[in-house]
Amino acid sequence: MDPSIFKAYDIRGVYQEQFDEEDAWKIGYACAQFLRSHLSGYERGQANAQSICVGRDMRTHSESLCHALIEGINSTGANVIDIGMIDTPQMYFAINHLGTCGGVQVTASHNPAKYNGFKVSGLQAKPVGEDTGLRDIKHIALALIHTKGKPLGSVEKFDLTDAYREHVLKFLKPKLKKMKVAVDASNGMAGKMVPTIFGDLKNVELVTMNMETTGTFKHEPNPLIEENLSELKKAIVKKKCDFGVCYDGDADRLMMVDETGRTIGCDLMTALMVPYFLKDNPGATVVYDLRSSLVVSEEILKNGGTPRRERVGHSFMKKAIKDSHAVFGGELSGHFYYRDNFNADSGMITMTHVLNIVGTSDKKVSELIEPLRRYYASGETNFKVDDKQTKMDELARLHKDGEIDHLDGVTVRFKDWWFNCRPSNTEPLLRLNIEAKTKELLAEKFAQIEKHLGKPVEE
Repeated sequence: MDPSIFKAYDIRGVYQEQFDEEDAWKIGYACAQFLRSHLSGYERGQANAQSICVGRDMRTHSESLCHALIEGINSTGANVIDIGMIDTPQMYFAINHLGTCGGVQVTASHNPAKYNGFKVSGLQAKPVGEDTGLRDIKHIALALIHTKGKPLGSVEKFDLTDAYREHVLKFLKPKLKKMKVAVDASNGMAGKMVPTIFGDLKNVELVTMNMETTGTFKHEPNPLIEENLSELKKAIVKKKCDFGVCYDGDADRLMMVDETGRTIGCDLMTALMVPYFLKDNPGATVVYDLRSSLVVSEEILKNGGTPRRERVGHSFMKKAIKDSHAVFGGELSGHFYYRDNFNADSGMITMTHVLNIVGTSDKKVSELIEPLRRYYASGETNFKVDDKQTKMDELARLHKDGEIDHLDGVTVRFKDWWFNCRPSNTEPLLRLNIEAKTKELLAEKFAQIEKHLGKPVEE
């Protein structure tokens, strides 16, 4: 087992090069040991509290890895509820719906087909990351010498499709105008879940592509890469759709494209949803990641809400939403989190809310978004830097006349522009985001900071 597969938020690597089924057994054993050890005395007595949910995506090796993972879990005496081939957000639903002590989803999300991995969640679907248990799981798994052990726990198969569909559609408004929506499932789990959840809605006509879940991808299942949206954009224009969405591999994230074929940044999607949520939740908090456009905080304040900037990453976002009782939160990566979904993210619930917004408006999507395009953003650019902290300190000194904070890396704000430079958790990279009031100012400030960071890393 290559120790580097243990990342900041999950376990992920190249199948058979960095890990295999034997390692999946060890990871299952370690997950069960960790998850069960963190139950209180009261929680231990609850039904299903000693059980762990297990699910998987559609990758060709996910089933065999899942089987090995389950055997490892069972060898600790823990019971398993196998919920089959699902999208990752269904795992968060299952843990809460069934009352288990946690769950493990076998998936590599948006990575190419040769990758796989494990997303671990604890009680109430709380994320298990490097600082909240993944480091302990790593230590247990790496210390195991063999994968022998009598499976003492039981395995129960459970199909939650109907309950999950009901959960997602409870957020759908009853009276929506007729819409035609293009969906690119990226040959991922949205290929199974979108038709199941939205396929028979009377006022929604789906134009679908890349729905096959064979474990191979027509394009990389990462909607953040613009070229991966090209097929969707052509379909939207050709079929005269009201809008389109592209999902990632495990369907917890999506990108939105308007009726003209123009990509909508996820921070603008957050801003679009602000008045929709705050209308029924006056004064509520909305959480957004600190790379987001200023338009997000402006819209929250304009609509009487409380803005909360947060560090990048789902563990930080989910904790912030819970701690502040926020109604929802948005991340630039395409994750959208909801108070009424256990503070967890969901690509399917996001689509439901977008259908509500578009379906109750007399404006086209491009018309809804245009007022939000008030600034010019660089997008996230990576720079290879060995001494990350020294470079960030240098940037802070060079811009000491601005308003500085260190919530995640260094953020400096001026009257007409701002930037954030934050370190990668796993690589010698600094990630830069700049936003300005004019295109010219953006280009000028990017060039200035680029001088100090070097040439950008090619994707």
